[in-house]
Amino acid sequence: MKVLYIDCSMGAAGDMLTAALFELLPKEEREAFLEKLNSRGIPGVKYEAEPSVKCGITGTHMSVLVNGEEEGCGCEHHHEHEHEHEHDHEHGHEHGHDHDHGHDHEHGHAHHHSSMHDIEHIVGGHMKLPTSVALDVLAVYQEIAEAESLVHGVPVDQIHFHEVGSMDAIADISAVCLLMKKLAPDEVIVSPIHVGSGTVKCAHGILPVPAPATAQILKGIPTYSADIDGELCTPTGAALLKHFATGFGKQPLMKTSAIGYGMGKKDFPRANCVRVMLGESFEEGVGNSGSFTSAENSAASASSEDTGSFSPDGDILELSCNVDDMTGEAIGFAMERLFEAGANEVFTVPCGMKKSRPGILLRVLCKPEDKEKFVTLLFEHTTTIGIRETTMQRYTLDRQIYKIDTSLGPVRVKLSSGYGVTRKKIEHDDLSRIAKENNISLSEAMLRIHKEEK
Repeated sequence: MKVLYIDCSMGAAGDMLTAALFELLPKEEREAFLEKLNSRGIPGVKYEAEPSVKCGITGTHMSVLVNGEEEGCGCEHHHEHEHEHEHDHEHGHEHGHDHDHGHDHEHGHAHHHSSMHDIEHIVGGHMKLPTSVALDVLAVYQEIAEAESLVHGVPVDQIHFHEVGSMDAIADISAVCLLMKKLAPDEVIVSPIHVGSGTVKCAHGILPVPAPATAQILKGIPTYSADIDGELCTPTGAALLKHFATGFGKQPLMKTSAIGYGMGKKDFPRANCVRVMLGESFEEGVGNSGSFTSAENSAASASSEDTGSFSPDGDILELSCNVDDMTGEAIGFAMERLFEAGANEVFTVPCGMKKSRPGILLRVLCKPEDKEKFVTLLFEHTTTIGIRETTMQRYTLDRQIYKIDTSLGPVRVKLSSGYGVTRKKIEHDDLSRIAKENNISLSEAMLRIHKEEK
């Protein structure tokens, strides 16, 4: 399985993602791909790839020239000059009016406050894109439009893009979509995204980082703010990541075949870049058997030991209580509510209680910050009058799920590794589904899947 890992420890923007993915192409194919980009018919746009060095690391900066001049991407950490980068809803849109961004010339579409209708017209009427790529481009814009709609209280069809509607933004989004189609990864894993900190100057005033639209797009995605002052993740970067990511987390177990660095323009104490890594998942990379050779297994084990270092992965809280006056159905209902609330684990143990009564010891494992929520749920859904708390440290294997296609249908496989151990297991739900659909036993379904892997 081909895996793409995107490291967003310095955020993400459209031009940086374009440059990073561009570097994954074989060197002999890059010039031809650049020529194809420049023949796609984006009005007034020309792409130029140039070497860039940040903190001693060499990568690529992708310039987008609009009528001969490089435009801003709307993110202050990429460019030294200041400009407004949010979207203006206070005026209409005309294809013929000038819009001043610090230049004295007209750019046609480049500085217009484009609506979704305008974007659809440019993508469908001017650009020569494969249908699947055009749909990706419009889906990314739809994600941004929906975020802007929620933030500003304006219907989606009335949203007017400012910077992300300009030609350089359309160029960035189109280039990333074309590169993703060409690279064709089966899985795209994105690291937690560093959004930056402080404030950013926008068309609507001074706003916190991440800007409201960016924050809306990133809902449900792992993000963090650290030691860099400025906006690191743009709405365009956020929407592209959300559209293409199949998962978020640490780098998966993979054999890397190509690495790309997409550079921003501004300098920081840390390299201002997006790093991408393309490779094969370990199982797919060692042949069709889906198993490790002894040498590869040893290397994987050594790597797992190094990363695990036998240090705990963090604290976990155990909340427990004893009950002797609840039915099995009531206990089952309580367990379901606890799992639905996000408990790491819920389980019961038979126990003896006062007056020789048989009872149940109910245990809930949860994050320390969720303690109050689960204490409340335990009192609400059980008959207990007291709850015990124990703080523990835990050791865990790194886990990832990948999919394989079989003659019986797609199957998810869970891979767990670390501390010198590697194991994999077919997801029971998929195994059960295949057994029912084919009227065979679980063991026969498993046997047939394993035979196909070999």
